[in-house]
Amino acid sequence: MSTLSKRWVIASPAAPEILSRYPNMGIVLAQVLYNRGFTNFAEAERFLESSDDLSNPFQMKGINQAVTRIRQAIKLREPIIVYGDFDADGVTSTTLLVQVLTALGAVVKPYIPHRVDEGYGLNSEALLRLAREGVKLVITVDCGIRSVDEVEDGKAAQLDIIVTDHHTIGPEIPKALAVINPKQEDCKYPEDMLAGVGVAYKLADALLRVAKQNKQQINLEVTDLLDLVAIGTVADLAPLNRTENRALVRRGLEIINKANRPGVRALLDVSGVKPGAVTAMSIGFSLGPRINAAGRLESAMIAYHLLSAEDYSTALRLAEQLQKLNVERQDLTRAAQDEVREWLERQKTDAPLIFASGDFRAGIVGLVAGRLTEEYSRPTIIMEVGQTESRASCRSIPQFDITHALDQCADLLVRHGGHAQAAGFTVANNNIPALKAKLMQLADDSLSGQDLRPILEIDVEVDARTLSEKLVYELSRLEPTGYHSSAPVLMTPNLRVLESRTVGKEGNHLKLKLARAGQPPLDAIGFGLGGWIEQMPERIDAAYQLEINEWNGSRSLQLNLQDIRPAGSQ
Repeated sequence: MSTLSKRWVIASPAAPEILSRYPNMGIVLAQVLYNRGFTNFAEAERFLESSDDLSNPFQMKGINQAVTRIRQAIKLREPIIVYGDFDADGVTSTTLLVQVLTALGAVVKPYIPHRVDEGYGLNSEALLRLAREGVKLVITVDCGIRSVDEVEDGKAAQLDIIVTDHHTIGPEIPKALAVINPKQEDCKYPEDMLAGVGVAYKLADALLRVAKQNKQQINLEVTDLLDLVAIGTVADLAPLNRTENRALVRRGLEIINKANRPGVRALLDVSGVKPGAVTAMSIGFSLGPRINAAGRLESAMIAYHLLSAEDYSTALRLAEQLQKLNVERQDLTRAAQDEVREWLERQKTDAPLIFASGDFRAGIVGLVAGRLTEEYSRPTIIMEVGQTESRASCRSIPQFDITHALDQCADLLVRHGGHAQAAGFTVANNNIPALKAKLMQLADDSLSGQDLRPILEIDVEVDARTLSEKLVYELSRLEPTGYHSSAPVLMTPNLRVLESRTVGKEGNHLKLKLARAGQPPLDAIGFGLGGWIEQMPERIDAAYQLEINEWNGSRSLQLNLQDIRPAGSQ
């Protein structure tokens, strides 16, 4: 239950002559679009309506070579393995590509490594075993871009390997048969921030286009895959301010809301989300975590079989299994987070980076790191200690690129990779002290003197009397919202608190009723803000996302509080 204050940054109001460029649009939506960098109506409308902005897959480097080799393998009936990752992005990528290859007549199977037994990405032992079993072609999805040695081992075993990935590229690119990653410097594809499932989708699109050009009869349209693309893209926090990601998720949500895929329908049912009401937020908070729970605590193949299920009864059984795993994951995460928090309190340290290790479950260290980064606004590394090697997950803040920091420690690591704010590594135990010292120094050099409080960007100040369901509807045009394209945050100052209480199993959340002059009071919910109950001011400034709360058939306006502060404070 965080009480860490945020630094509110309220966008400067746009001049009336600027807002006049947005005809037939409310002033709040126009201001939000202006804040997002849209300075004319045509650009803004293109962003709002971006459902067809998908580039030709053959612009992506490596696609042609990959398609040629895959079609050869299909023709010769050579066994193909789709080698994925154990998170939601990897599982959806694996499901998608296996579904396409199956429709094209391939002899194909999935392979998703076990998080504990094998770890992230390609591993040589698995590749050698697959080669002995007669596999001829391995296609990675959501992994492989840093697996230089493993690709060489696979090639030595007579495997052809195609790498499809979206992660940050290291000093050396694997010498695979084809490497498809839009982050390659000489790749001409216009979007380099796709999720792993987005890259896999481009390969699938290319394969289906060529098959149709060759008059092959296929009982599959590329649009049938967009539900998987939306789930993986949102769950992996691919930026939704990018036009192509936004288009993929928007179109994917249309497919998800039809719930034609048995696995998706079952997942919605156990999550309590109704078909037709699924948003990007539903993926981020309901569907994604349940898919991830499989790979965190058992085998990601459970989630793969769910999404690949051909009948609802099979899918429901697997979805219920994921539901149980997700509850267990929540309990384990909470206990580990409490353990690290208590350790930090005993340390009484103001170090710029949290580096904690212990007997943690491998599948939850990333979650714990993420929660602690949110709570303390510091880069966090949580390590699961093994007998000779240890694995860690890292989460960071915008001011500190954690993957760049790990690159500077490469001589101390067995392997590492990730993004600017989320990464992982494996380290030999005898190198842990030196690694910790170096990362602490890098964080200190980078963050010293900076205000590390999390920034809350606020779009516009709004009078409480102007809040309405009509405004909620108008702002919904910004959907899908998510990472790097968050739902707009409004601020209303000087609200009188009529009622306050905590809710939730542990009282972590704050429930308020706020006065509104001449109008019915406003309900407000603040997830994780329960700590305010002991010091609740009579009047508050509220920063919130405006939403409709539906309960027992009734609808009412609700403020989803992002933060509060005593009225008039800074």
